[in-house]
Amino acid sequence: MTPAQLQAGVAGTVVAPSDPEWDAARLFHSGIGEPALIVRAASVADVRAAVTYAAAEDLPVGVRGGGHSAWGSLTGGLLIDLSALSEVTIDDHRVSVGGGATWGAVAAVLTPAGLGISSGDTASVGVGGLTLGGGIGWMVRAWGLALDQLVGAQVVTATGDVVEASATEHPDLFWALRGGGGNFGVVTRFDFVAHDLPGIVFATVRVVDPEHALRELRDVMREAPRALTVTYMDVPAMDPNAPPGATVSACWAGTDLESARATLAPVLNSPAFVDAEIAAVSYPSILLDMPGYDPEQPAPDFVGGNTLLLDLTDDAIHALTAFRAARPASILFLRSVGGAYGDVAADATAFPFRSAQWFAMAGAFRIPGVLDADAEVAAEHDWAQIEALGTGSYGNFTTSVDRAWVHKMYPDAAWRRLLGVKHTWDPANRFSFNHNISG
Repeated sequence: MTPAQLQAGVAGTVVAPSDPEWDAARLFHSGIGEPALIVRAASVADVRAAVTYAAAEDLPVGVRGGGHSAWGSLTGGLLIDLSALSEVTIDDHRVSVGGGATWGAVAAVLTPAGLGISSGDTASVGVGGLTLGGGIGWMVRAWGLALDQLVGAQVVTATGDVVEASATEHPDLFWALRGGGGNFGVVTRFDFVAHDLPGIVFATVRVVDPEHALRELRDVMREAPRALTVTYMDVPAMDPNAPPGATVSACWAGTDLESARATLAPVLNSPAFVDAEIAAVSYPSILLDMPGYDPEQPAPDFVGGNTLLLDLTDDAIHALTAFRAARPASILFLRSVGGAYGDVAADATAFPFRSAQWFAMAGAFRIPGVLDADAEVAAEHDWAQIEALGTGSYGNFTTSVDRAWVHKMYPDAAWRRLLGVKHTWDPANRFSFNHNISG
């Protein structure tokens, strides 16, 4: 079958390298891809046709929703763009979301209904990639991961069949979808159970003593109600997405301003923090608007990584803040987890690290003239020391396309089970542009 024949059989658009719209079509949020062919699907039938074509031509398949994943940079293959499959519908507390929807669009529909789903932090991030990989969002302590709220999915398999996956229909596939990424098919619809959310309380406070501040924040979160999730971020002046320096942001799931203020009092009143602000706001208002890819100024890669910590010990705090302090062009990010995140058994989904209390990420940017060879080796060493304190890594928070990285994400038991599901549903490894389950 030729691309022209494929185009004749789909309602959407097939874009080839010779087409005028090629450069625009292959641009994704984090870069410019080099696929062999792009199918902008307009329906589930289009997705089926694209997968069938890829199998006939022996092409690997990549899937794009929001387009934030680094996997869009891989060369070759057939890219299925799901952005047109973005409908969001509500039936009481059950919310069905098209595979190409973004979290900003979901929040915009749910907010007038007084509902919410624990999601990511950025409006343009796709529902699909975030959910399939985990989803550590602003309500992670109140409601768990995005995938913990998933109750069903419509999947186009490697054979082009359409199946429904849930706890009762193809439960093995449903287990793997929740944390195993896009390895098992193209999810064209996600079904979530939403939560009542009349509004949130959001607080921000600037940090003047990082190590002291993190110790106080840790101590507050050990006893904090599940409604509260906090983030610590320390970024250099070069980052266009946030003001330079260290800040703490706190999200309270609900409108109880006084309870939020009382819980955060040790932080709001501490000399380690200044310029505190706290107010009741809407959930969509706190989702970030991340700028798209700029080919004139591509974002640099970094040396570092992320890990899930069983506890934010004094040693971990010192190592993390020292990593940032030693490198002006570096970033440090932490988010509290625990609460509802930890209610889920480690083997209930493919996302295993449920005993963690904190997620931490640190990285030194690879900038010529700033991070030389010796400094890069030192950063790798320091990060390895931090990573050794953790229990595993979170695939959604890496820009690495290193195939070995996936082994940081799953302990042996989860890996073996994922391999079994992969061999059942995608034995030819058609869906391989991801943290790939193979072997």
